Amino acid sequence: MSFPHSPARDDEHDLAVDTQPDGPPEGERWSTWDGAMHGPGPRPDWVVTALGAVDADLGVLKTGKEADVHVVRRWVPGDPDQDCLLAAKRFRTADHRLFHRDAGYLEGRRVRRSRENRAMARRTAFGKEVIAGQWAAAEFHTLSTLWQEGLPVPYPVQLDERELLLELIGSDGVAAPRLAQARVERSALPALFEQLRESMLHLADLGWTHGDLSPYNVLLDGDRLVLIDWPQVVDVVGNPHGFVFLERDARTMAEWFTRKGYAVDPGELFAELLAAAIHT
Repeated sequence: MSFPHSPARDDEHDLAVDTQPDGPPEGERWSTWDGAMHGPGPRPDWVVTALGAVDADLGVLKTGKEADVHVVRRWVPGDPDQDCLLAAKRFRTADHRLFHRDAGYLEGRRVRRSRENRAMARRTAFGKEVIAGQWAAAEFHTLSTLWQEGLPVPYPVQLDERELLLELIGSDGVAAPRLAQARVERSALPALFEQLRESMLHLADLGWTHGDLSPYNVLLDGDRLVLIDWPQVVDVVGNPHGFVFLERDARTMAEWFTRKGYAVDPGELFAELLAAAIHT
């Protein structure tokens, strides 16, 4: 699916420009780059950082229980060399999120203030706000580390409160499909599994597992796998349920490859990952 600039927004845009003299000459808002937390260096050349850049929302790419993902175009008016598409992951507020699954993932995490730790444990209104703020920051920092480590993840462009801007995986404005929805030739499965295995081993070497890995959280970008959705990343040793999450990630992916025609032993994969994780 491609996401061209929507002409349906032009009338709204013209009205906004007329009534808001400080609004951008194009797009829907000025770039939020200034004042946001930025991704790690060396920064890819395609990232637009100019203060004169503008943003426009091109539509919803994915909806979820914790966040919605939109496609955002960022460009500098009049400069065709500064124009990119981004995935904008917008985390829900505490009033619009489901917290029933947060507890297991968060057990290995702590914040500095004991009051916040107690509020998180009791799921008070304040505690839920702390948790909500943690998800966006956790994904941003995890992606920053993984990208620097060379793992196949989207580049984290910036974090601005609950909005995380990421590299849009795909080409020519077309988002890459999820592995679960992609047409994969049986002959391609061994090479794809080896990519996945190497990524999971690298992650285990860091002491982590994805925590919610499935074919729906893996994109197929040509012949390359890209792992997405990282807010719940789990410390395998630090989290009391870390081994359970690691085993589930291994089993889920092994079973998918096996169903597609390339047999993978989930027990062997789990044992290999566990050995890497406990020797970090």
